[in-house]
Parts: sequence; C-alpha cells; structure tokens
Amino acid sequence: MAHSDAPDVLVVGGGIIGLGVAWRSAQRGLAVALVDPRPGGGAARVAAGMLAPVTELQYGEEPLLRLGMASNERYAAFAAELTELTGLDTGYRATGTLAVALDSDDRAELRELHAFHGRLGLASEWLTGRECRRLEPMLAPGVRGGLHVAEDHQVDGRRLAAALVAACERAGVVFHRAEAAELLVEGGRAAGVRLSTGERVTAGRTVLAAGSRSHLLPGLPTGVLPAVRPVKGQVLRLRMPTAHGPFLSRNVRAVVRGQHLYLVPRADGELVVGATTEELGHDTTVTAGGVYELLRDAHELVPGITELPLVETGAGLRPGSPDNAPLLGPTALDGLAAATGHYRNGVLLTPVTADLLADYLATGELPPLAADFTPARFTPKAAA
Repeated sequence: MAHSDAPDVLVVGGGIIGLGVAWRSAQRGLAVALVDPRPGGGAARVAAGMLAPVTELQYGEEPLLRLGMASNERYAAFAAELTELTGLDTGYRATGTLAVALDSDDRAELRELHAFHGRLGLASEWLTGRECRRLEPMLAPGVRGGLHVAEDHQVDGRRLAAALVAACERAGVVFHRAEAAELLVEGGRAAGVRLSTGERVTAGRTVLAAGSRSHLLPGLPTGVLPAVRPVKGQVLRLRMPTAHGPFLSRNVRAVVRGQHLYLVPRADGELVVGATTEELGHDTTVTAGGVYELLRDAHELVPGITELPLVETGAGLRPGSPDNAPLLGPTALDGLAAATGHYRNGVLLTPVTADLLADYLATGELPPLAADFTPARFTPKAAA
C-alpha cells in the first residue's frame, strides 16, 4: 500500500507492545512508522512469558483481571495469525499453571485466593500436596497444596517479538532504526519525533510505547505522563533433560520467603526461572546474589533443578506505573497516546493492547475495556 511521507501513526518503542500496536494499526489501513534502534528488543527478551491472569491476580485488581482475561482469550488466535503470516513459531502453549504452597502460611494464603477466585467465578481447582506431585512429580515432597488453573498458558517472548517484527514488515510498517531524541510539539499538539540522526519524523498521531523510558522522552511536557519506573527482574534459563519424559510439563509458581518464583518449561527443553523484583533504576546487571536467590528458592520448590545445566542469565526492566496497571489511550497532549506501564503483564497484555490502541487510532474512540487504564486517571482533578 502506498503512503505519503508523513504516516498516520508513529509508534515510539519497538518492544512487543509497540510492535503489536503498529501491526494492528497497519491492518486497519493506517500508514504506520515505528522508531526503535533495535526492534524486537525490550523486556520481553528476558520475560518468562507466562500468560497467567488468574494466578497473577491480586486483591483489588479486578479491572486488570478483566483486561488480562480478555487478552488471554485472544492469544491462541493472535499467535496462530502471526505464525500463518510469518511462518514463525511464537512458542504459544496451552499448558496451564500450578501455584503451590510450601508451608502452612502459604497454604492458607492460597486457600484464600481460591475462595476469591470462586467469588469472581474464576476456574481454579484446589489440589492436595499429593495431587500436586501427581501432576508434577519433580515437586518437593513438602508441598502442602496448590491451585491448578488450566486456562493460564505461556508464550516465548523472544519468538513473539521476532514474529511481530516480521508481521510489521509484511504490513508495510516503516522502521526507523534510531533513538527518538525529542518529541516534537507544534501548536500544542504532538507532531512526531526528532531522531538521534537529526531526522524529523512527523505523523498525525504519536504513540509512546517505550517501556520504562516512556516518560523520559525529551520534549514531553511536564505532567502528560506519570513516572513509569523501571523494576529490575533477573531471570535464569536452564536446560531440561528430554530422554525420560518432561522434567516439568506446566508453569509452576510459588511464594518462597515472601518472593514470587515461577518456573516455565518450554517445548524445546528450556526452563525459565524468575524473577527477582528490584527497584534499582535502569541497572540491568546480573548479580551473583540474584542468581543465588533464584536457584536457592527454585531448589526448595523443585530439588532436582540444581542438577540442570545453567545456560543463560539475564536481567530486564519491567515498566511499572504508579498503580502497576498499564497506561492505555490518549494523554493530556493532543495527538499523543500511551501504551506503556504494563509492569509484570506486558507479554500477557500484548494482544489486547494492540487491539485497543489500533481501534482508538483508527476511529478516535477508545474502547470501553480500556476505560480504567487511561493516563487521565493520574491527572490532578481541577478544584471545584
């Protein structure tokens, strides 16, 4: 499709959120450009890729649950469409998740969560420790019980990013492989960005999808976006044996010493273990302490894990908003929309974010599902 030099939409940020928005917007017939020095990078390259809206649920997060479940319901078709278009596998697997308790306090907390699921009409099954070990024989003998959620699944963030880059290319998205150096504001309206090369890229609408750096773009007026803080997560990748059946067959998660731990087994034999939660700015150093804590806690959950080869360590930055829920839709600056602040749920929320932002960009109307997540919720209310 031929387009003029100035696109309808300019997406700033080429992680999976920005790529998803660009792809879906191009499918709606919009001329789309995307600015990122390395499209397909970002936090998803480190993320384990659990699609777990039910087991990730916290009290008071019912709107986020609805958004997550809506995205989870779209995932199978979203992944299948990407594979059909690009020939690339996204690693989507309908595995389910088993959340287990290692002591009586954890068991009581999981029991409360199970009751909460029941009040919300969510499908989760309470299992005894023996039933948990029947599903996953490698679990520690001391497991006291758990919740099995069959509809929580997984995807490979790296494969998903590669497929989204290819899908964007096929849809005609123009890539500017450079840093966005400054937001251009003309006549009180976002007009595009100036690149680190000095080139100006103007557009009808601009979408900030730059993760934890979204609010740091020079030229962005004060107060348009709240601070989106980086939350560091260190992750390990191990190699599971394949000769005698699966080491683990589904996502397994637990709270160990007050820290959330998860193990995500891939179909290719990779086992992802994560993740630490560290408020250390934009530092992405892998530390001996972080690796030790993850292996120590994982060993308590699955003792055999310390016999596996450790093939990679990494650290990424989750973009956390002030309430740890995403910023979706128009900002206080005309012509500028946000798609950031997804915190722990960036991979999960990619399909629904892409759909909601593409709908808004194509029609000018934000779908009701995004109403609880607009940046306006952080705008101080005018005095009566």
